[in-house]
Order: sequence, then C-alpha cells, then structure tokens
Amino acid sequence: MLSRSAERIYWLARYLERTENTARLISVHMNLLMDLPKGVEMGWPHLIRINSCEKLFFEHYKVANERNVTNFLLVDERNPISLYSSLVYARENMRTTRELLPDESWEQVNEMYLYVKNHLDSVNNRRGRIVFLDEIMQGCQRFTGLLSGYMSHNAPYRFIRLGRNIERADMTSRILELACLLLSESRSNEMRHYESILWRNILQTLNALLMYRQHVRSRVKGDDVLNYLLRDTALPRSIACCISDIATAINLLPNNDILPKKVIELQTYVQTIDTDKATQFQLRKILDDLQSRLGDLHNDITENWFLVQEQTQSQTAEAG
Repeated sequence: MLSRSAERIYWLARYLERTENTARLISVHMNLLMDLPKGVEMGWPHLIRINSCEKLFFEHYKVANERNVTNFLLVDERNPISLYSSLVYARENMRTTRELLPDESWEQVNEMYLYVKNHLDSVNNRRGRIVFLDEIMQGCQRFTGLLSGYMSHNAPYRFIRLGRNIERADMTSRILELACLLLSESRSNEMRHYESILWRNILQTLNALLMYRQHVRSRVKGDDVLNYLLRDTALPRSIACCISDIATAINLLPNNDILPKKVIELQTYVQTIDTDKATQFQLRKILDDLQSRLGDLHNDITENWFLVQEQTQSQTAEAG
C-alpha cells in the first residue's frame, strides 16, 4: 500500500469523524439551551474558543452570536474545520482512494455531501438545524457501520481506525472542555445549580448515558462523568478506549518503529489524570495538554508512514 494512499485514507477518516463531532458539539450546546431555564446565560463564543479558531472567526464576523457561530462552524467554506469543509475534504480524499473502499461507502459520503450542499440555509433556524445535525450524525454512523461490516480489516482499514480514533479522542476532549468552560467562569454560579443537566447532555451527545448508568450505578455527577469519559477502556467514545484502539491498529501495521512505545506513554498519562481534586481551570489545562499530546502522536504517525515515499523520492532524485 502506497504511503500516499494510506495518508488519504487516514485523513478521510479524520475528516468524517470531525464532521460528525462538529455536529455533536453544536447539538449539545443547543440541547443545553433548551433544557436550561430562561435567564441562564450560555456563551456561543465558547464553541469558537475550544476549536481554537477565534482569530479566523473575527476576521469574518463582528459578533459571536448564535447565528454567526453556527454558520461559521457548520457551513462556512472559509473555515477549514467547518462541517461543510470537512465533508468536502473527506469526499475528495475518498474520490482518490475509491479502489480501496466499498462502493457503498462512496455513495454514502456523496449523499451526505449533496444533502449538506442543498440544505446550507437550513442551519439559520433552530428547527432546521436540529434536523440537519441529526441527518449528518446518522449519515456518519451509517458510514462507520458500513465499513466495519463490508470492508476487510486489513491495512487500509487500520489506517481508518487510526484517523478516526485520534480525531474522536481529540473531539471528546473538546466536548469535555466545553463543559469545563461553562462551569469555570464566575458568572456561571447560576449554571452550577443545573450542573447535572449539563453533564447529562454531555453523555447524551456522546451516546453514553445508558452505558454510564450501567457502569457507574449512581446519579450523574461531574467527577464521575469526567472519569468515565476519560479513563473507561470499554466505551467507544471515551478517550482511553480511542487510544486503546489506536494501539491495536498500530501494533497490526508494519514498520511501526517507536509508535507502540509512544502510545503506551499516552495511555499511562490518561490513566493517571486525577480529576477529583482539580479545579475547572486545572481541568481545562489538562484537556489542553491532552490535545497537544494527541497532536504529537498524529505528527509521529505522519513522519513514520506518510513521509516515507516523499523522502524516498527525494533521495532517488538526489542520487540521480
């Protein structure tokens, strides 16, 4: 398998996971708006901050209100991490690697792309946005299930697992960061009265509420939710489970060099995170650090597998 093809498949998985998780992020924020009493303040700028795209946002918008933020994160082509941009990139990567993937997966991604393209205006009102987000989340789930059921679990599929789980772990950490942000500011004292609603919405957004109740067997509490979504190794969207899946994929791929050791270090770091005594500010620092470590792992994967062909070509040219 060419490193160029491996990289495209890896990024295809990342872009589609980003598409789904951007939908989940907006969804949890909207659900909170509907579940919390009127008068409890919810800041739309938080969504810009946790995606680290404040500079780009304010280059194009003056006010971080609901309409502007949702438009920027969902359908703005000028934003490279918007849902629409991610889907466009995923479709292009898939178009150039179709020979490695089931035909039905191309049809699924293309249908999602056409749906988004034809419903760009629907995100401007809440009712239309809810339908839009549900359709995208279901479409991404169909794609994931389709690959799992139809595709050989060989090297291309392992690169898909790598891309999907790095992106998923990163986005789960950003969704947790959103909760910490909402609870950390002084004006959020009123929000603390409704903390259980916030954490329940976080669990629902990650399809983890039922599993949490079965596992924790207690009412929804912030510390328990954080520990569960960070350290549980059985929940598919928990960070520890994503890293475990990354480790499995890496161990099954050839020429993995030092990557297994790097993943073990990351697994150890996650399991030693202590949320019980950390303040909301400290938790945000921990989640920022975790995102940084996931970024380092992505760089190691890129250097190990995707730059090989480029370096070989360069060496061949120099030798010639």
